[in-house]
Amino acid sequence: MEGGGAYGAAKAGGAFDLGRFVQQPQVLARIASAVFALIVFACLVGEGYSNLPSSPQLFCIFNHNEDACRYGIGIGVLAFLACIFFFMVDIYFPQISNTTDRKYLVLADLGFSGLWTFLWFIGFCFLTNQWAWTRAEDVYIGADSARAAITFSFFSIFSWGLLIAFAYKRYKMGVEDFAQSYIDPTPEASAPYSSYPNISHESYQQPPFTHTAEAPEGYQPPPVY
Repeated sequence: MEGGGAYGAAKAGGAFDLGRFVQQPQVLARIASAVFALIVFACLVGEGYSNLPSSPQLFCIFNHNEDACRYGIGIGVLAFLACIFFFMVDIYFPQISNTTDRKYLVLADLGFSGLWTFLWFIGFCFLTNQWAWTRAEDVYIGADSARAAITFSFFSIFSWGLLIAFAYKRYKMGVEDFAQSYIDPTPEASAPYSSYPNISHESYQQPPFTHTAEAPEGYQPPPVY
């Protein structure tokens, strides 16, 4: 199975087709996840911080909670970088001939997608909760950016959830391909011991030129003269 189209990819060494590559479901979901992450951290970096007219001190517009802005920016930046990394992996994945390397990359994609789906869910709940407690008079600008960050955090839950499904499907395909190609080496049935060649199984025969002495029938006395 080495290098033979494992884990949902073509055999190693094939020509790269950009049009076909972009149409793959996991690639489309990854592009969408990258765009959503870019929107979230761009909104928070651009207009996530504001200040009062009487003070130059900046504060996070999410209920003055700096952790809310840091959390959204952090998971957004890391999600965007991860999408770029796995996008490059998707490009070079068919060129990887080692089945074990393919397996580890698919497992990394599956694990990271699962973790970031959970983090986006936490981020959506966190930002929504802090925005609900934010006073209207504290937000002079950036209200639309805050709502956009919350909205695309919600969308990111589903886009990364799709990446989980696609990664699991690729992993399952690899396991099934391995199970189908693996043949259990059964030992051949042991043949019975054959007889020594040119040996007949007839009864034992006496060798030639042998004389069997006849047993005396009885005692005979010598003649008397």
